[in-house]
Amino acid sequence: MPEITVNGLLPNETRSTCCYCGVGCGVLIQTDGEQVVGVRGDPDHPANFGRLCTKGSTLHLTASPTLQSQARALHPEMRLARGDARERQSWDTTLDYLTHKFAATIRQHGPDSVAFYLSGQLLTEDYYVFNKLAKGLIGTNNVDTNSRLCMSSAVSGYKQTLGADAPPACYEDIDQAQVIFIVGSNTAYAHPIIYRRIEDARKNNPDLKIIVADPRRTDTAREADLFLPILPGTDVALFNGMLHICLWEDLIDPAFIDAHTEGYAELKATVRDYTPKFVAQTCSINESDLVQAARWFGSSPASLSMYCQGLNQSSSGTAKNAALINLHLATHQIGKPGAGPFSLTGQPNAMGGREVGGLATMLSAHRDLDNPTHRAEIAALWGVDEIPAKPGKSAVEMFEAVRAGEIKLLWIVCTNPAQSMPEQTLIREALSKAELVIVQEAYRTTATCDYADVLLPATTWSEKEGTVTNSERRITRVLPAVAKPAEARHDWEIAIDFARRLEVLMGKTKTLFSYTGTESIWNEHRESTRDRDLDITGLSYAILEKQGPQQWPFPQGASVGKARLYEDGIFPTASGKARFVNTVFKPVADRVDARFPFHLTTGRLRDQWHGMSRTGTVAQLFSHASEPGLVMSQIDADRRMLKQGDLVHVTSKHGSQILPLLIGDDMRAGQTFIGMHWGEEYVSGRGHEGEGTHGVNALMSPAFDPSSKQPELKHAAIKVLKAELPWRFVVFGWVDASHALQLQSALRPFMREFAYASCTLFGRDKVGVLFRAADDYAASAELMAEIESRFGIDGEQVLRYDDHRRGNARHILIEDGKLKAVALAGDAAAERWLKDYLEAEQPVAALGRLLLMPSAQPPQAFKPRGRIVCNCFNVAETEISEALDACAANENAVLTQLQDRLRCGTNCGSCVPELKKIILAHQDTARAA
Repeated sequence: MPEITVNGLLPNETRSTCCYCGVGCGVLIQTDGEQVVGVRGDPDHPANFGRLCTKGSTLHLTASPTLQSQARALHPEMRLARGDARERQSWDTTLDYLTHKFAATIRQHGPDSVAFYLSGQLLTEDYYVFNKLAKGLIGTNNVDTNSRLCMSSAVSGYKQTLGADAPPACYEDIDQAQVIFIVGSNTAYAHPIIYRRIEDARKNNPDLKIIVADPRRTDTAREADLFLPILPGTDVALFNGMLHICLWEDLIDPAFIDAHTEGYAELKATVRDYTPKFVAQTCSINESDLVQAARWFGSSPASLSMYCQGLNQSSSGTAKNAALINLHLATHQIGKPGAGPFSLTGQPNAMGGREVGGLATMLSAHRDLDNPTHRAEIAALWGVDEIPAKPGKSAVEMFEAVRAGEIKLLWIVCTNPAQSMPEQTLIREALSKAELVIVQEAYRTTATCDYADVLLPATTWSEKEGTVTNSERRITRVLPAVAKPAEARHDWEIAIDFARRLEVLMGKTKTLFSYTGTESIWNEHRESTRDRDLDITGLSYAILEKQGPQQWPFPQGASVGKARLYEDGIFPTASGKARFVNTVFKPVADRVDARFPFHLTTGRLRDQWHGMSRTGTVAQLFSHASEPGLVMSQIDADRRMLKQGDLVHVTSKHGSQILPLLIGDDMRAGQTFIGMHWGEEYVSGRGHEGEGTHGVNALMSPAFDPSSKQPELKHAAIKVLKAELPWRFVVFGWVDASHALQLQSALRPFMREFAYASCTLFGRDKVGVLFRAADDYAASAELMAEIESRFGIDGEQVLRYDDHRRGNARHILIEDGKLKAVALAGDAAAERWLKDYLEAEQPVAALGRLLLMPSAQPPQAFKPRGRIVCNCFNVAETEISEALDACAANENAVLTQLQDRLRCGTNCGSCVPELKKIILAHQDTARAA
């Protein structure tokens, strides 16, 4: 008998949203009454219709009790003196201390001596309360957010051109577009469910053209009808060049330009110089491809552009956004089905944060801080005398001010700047010099928590309650599925409790924070939007719960939100017209030269998200990209006599990090790539004078866009030199799942004892930890023994081979006739097959002495599985290759047969682009043979 559902839900299911990217997928959280036991996509949610990517489909694993007990912050903690360990305290003691400290600091140094650094992972209600606390009660605009790092250039671009920070398109436009122009986004990895929708659109419309502009031939680019492999930072030149061609070939809409825009003449004079030849040379692309892209875009009945960090994370990010929107305005590719400039939001509620004024230069409901009328409106709503006019510090400026001593107290909420910010030396100096660092966080394992003088335990996904807004302006109600763990509190609860205590110390007789829960907070936010571009006065919690997610604007009296903006050609500017911005191409801030000859770009991996504080707790999410590495083209590797797996020094003007080399066919000569996620939690080393290295973002420039103040996190100029580190040390093994994350954290200090070290998880049904290190000399026996003992490699049951003269050793722990843990020192050539053997859980009885021999070759009868391609069904590359030998020749038929045989690509679909790549490579090999 089928299970009875109520409103499409099983009895143990709660509707919520995914907490990763800005697609805003609906999820149904399954519980046993106390704990999260499963998750599935919500088939009724209009963002995903039941689909989830590899990250979203494993969300329940991040909420398992074994992981929560190791990683979660569960009690308030305080450091009584610098250098001391934090000690557990009560909430009352902690908040009383904080309020007295804030009150005293504000009295002595003024309100701008304190600052709040928030997160796009907060719910809208959390965001609103913190902004009111800072700007309304304390009187400082020093409130910024990690959304500054990903979306602020999109904000500036929309405001400068269209008049408001509002993405004008919606997901339905993907289905109706005739041309989709993807730029600065590896959508297949960064927004997989959006990419599934693009795949569906191509199936339904064979004439749909996909153009992708990207320095790398990503999985998204491989699927394109036209790929433009532009040099990093040349986007403005590309868009101006396309506009030049559209002008020359009469692909613009003069009537729309005359009636609905202004500033066109000045831009037209500028783009006159962006000839196809000049642009092709500047971007390093074929002139014919540039012309084709412009013709497709300009002549299409409906052209939709989709873009993300490749445009935003740049010292000219606003210009890149504006130049692309210029192209849309000139060709009238906006305000109609299937058309428009569509910024794909990076975080789950970066949009909600922008709506409530979550940046240092903004106020609620898209008001501008520098507008006296806007400040007066918010002051009246909040019941305060005034909102300070002085702009607050943006993210990079904030940490510079902390380092300089201008900001004394820093409150960090739900973000990890010791991983995510550029130029990590600056960030860590700031965190060390602050008088007080408060970290409000669900996960105590982040690098930033090491600097916390006060740690405030917060709730997280499956526990929180409120609303979020996704990339298409769609608001979703978030409901809690399980209770708050231990002493953790909701972020808004913490802010309000602190604010009320601070009001008493400030002599306030009436509170600004008389909220009874999230609904009363949201209702006040709703009122702030009245008659604004994002008017949601027609919405309520009841409507969101009964009718499902809704798009704004949704003014009072409306029955439905507006899916697509500017269909009437009226824009929220003083004149009602959109503005062309006179965009001029400027090279990247961090330019390559003879000393730093390589372009480094960063980006997302398929199965990880941001700083990995959550995804990094799930071992199977490491199977697709198991360890950090620098990707380089084969040509550049050959020129420098480097090979796959070699350790290399990656050095920019800002920092250095040693990494393994990966050869990638997605890279052009002169360009390199690193996944953005790898912070010091996963890769580190001794560094200069033993101060340690800090992961990929230590390499990135703090230069930022003058308008959006978004840093250039996507690009740096680097040099790559082979790291002469002949001695290697690797330890890996199965560990009790209830101790895996604790072991990983405990190994972090040891990583700084070596020139290079990394530490990651592996496994699926079991959890393994892999520790890797390299140096120019053998480590002490005591140090190695200490690390090995953490894996249980000690005592008489361990098989041992030691060559002290050469610094070689092999120590193997066997349990129940199978490998339990392995430590290799000096000669680590056998690591690959031994780790595969351990993961396969093969019996070792037949191996005999081979276990202690330094052979790099596996036993003849053993075939390693290799890298996992399909995470959903645990399908490896080797299994795909074997299955392909029996498949038909037609590419589409092969994919179907492959899916029928192995089920790969039939669940979330995230691996489908890579499956197609493997199929093509297999067919090329077969033809060559």
